[in-house]
Amino acid sequence: MTLETLGIQAKQAERELLKLNSTKKNECLRAVADGLVAESEAILKANREDVRIAREKGMTESLVDRLALTEQRIHSMAEGLISLIALEDPIGEILEAKIRPNGLEIGKKRVPLGVIGIIYESRPNVTADAFGLCFKTSNAVILKGGSDAIHSNKAIVSVIRHMLDFCGVTPDAIQLVEDTNRETAKKLMQMNEYLDVLIPRGGAGLIRTVVENSTVPVIETGTGNCHIYVDDCADIEMAVNIIDNAKTQRTGVCNACESLLIHKDIVEQVLPAICERLFGKHVEIRGDENCCRLNGQIVPATEEDWGREYLDYILSAKVVENLDEAIAHINKYNTKHSEAIITKDYEHARRFLDEVDAAAVYVNASTRFTDGFEFGFGAEIGISTQKLHARGPMGLKELTTTKYIIYGNGQIRP
Repeated sequence: MTLETLGIQAKQAERELLKLNSTKKNECLRAVADGLVAESEAILKANREDVRIAREKGMTESLVDRLALTEQRIHSMAEGLISLIALEDPIGEILEAKIRPNGLEIGKKRVPLGVIGIIYESRPNVTADAFGLCFKTSNAVILKGGSDAIHSNKAIVSVIRHMLDFCGVTPDAIQLVEDTNRETAKKLMQMNEYLDVLIPRGGAGLIRTVVENSTVPVIETGTGNCHIYVDDCADIEMAVNIIDNAKTQRTGVCNACESLLIHKDIVEQVLPAICERLFGKHVEIRGDENCCRLNGQIVPATEEDWGREYLDYILSAKVVENLDEAIAHINKYNTKHSEAIITKDYEHARRFLDEVDAAAVYVNASTRFTDGFEFGFGAEIGISTQKLHARGPMGLKELTTTKYIIYGNGQIRP
């Protein structure tokens, strides 16, 4: 099927989705969730083929983890769809209304974006999440997953389309570009006639390619070079626990900690504890001269390490003079995703929140919480690291736009 055919079908689906009320959309979401669970074995069989091919190609285990599905992960995908049912449908919400002196009633109403294109890598759970969020907001979606997950994505989309058809709703609300060729992806990026917005979700290379080649408006979901700064008055036990969680709870995700900054006055107390915990979990630490001097197991870092998203059991570490240096370092090397400070000083916490440029800024908590589900948005389409339209976890409202609605009773402009 050609991209143009997909585009035509998506535009037709867009018009049909506008007619669905919240009750019908929720009915479909529940049916799709049930369908994913019922067909979990077929999905897992397809996923096992993707994992087999990935390992044959030498994919790292942390990236294989992003690709792999389990019964629990399929149940989590279904739960993500169910969680959307409980959330208020933003479509049709009146944001403001006023009456002009001439009697015109002018309101602003929340409406769908239209047809959304999503280009993403590896993680097949994105397929279900993207469908759920787009469907709840009455958007049609065209998905372009990576070749690594093509068998998984085809299986998941097949289930979703079947359940939509079963519910009497157009299955073209979700369509998958099955051609994984890069040239096909570039053509998708230039389908202005059919796509209203394009959202890339993946590594730095993918996002850069989409931003540089797309003629369709892009909402950029960025990579995650996330920092944790241990202030001079941090609680050491808290710092170790948070760093451990942010680095090792799941390494192949964009909200994992990749860089560690430590105030010089506390480094001799906190670094040994951090090393003991992380080395015990086979994390490699790449540090500056001060860190290497304090522990011989730390590998010397290069300039490249300060700005790198590892997505692996690797962490960069640097000793800083003060809060000012920490903030300057973060703002220079971060990807504007998620940053955290561990401190008992209220003023330091306030300054960190005010001065660090990122979509999510934490005080005394793990960066792993930057997630639509954890923020109470249900599933998410991605973490937007740009500043226009949407920033942070992109839930339902971030997949809408507005239009003005005007009621009159015969007014004409003099």
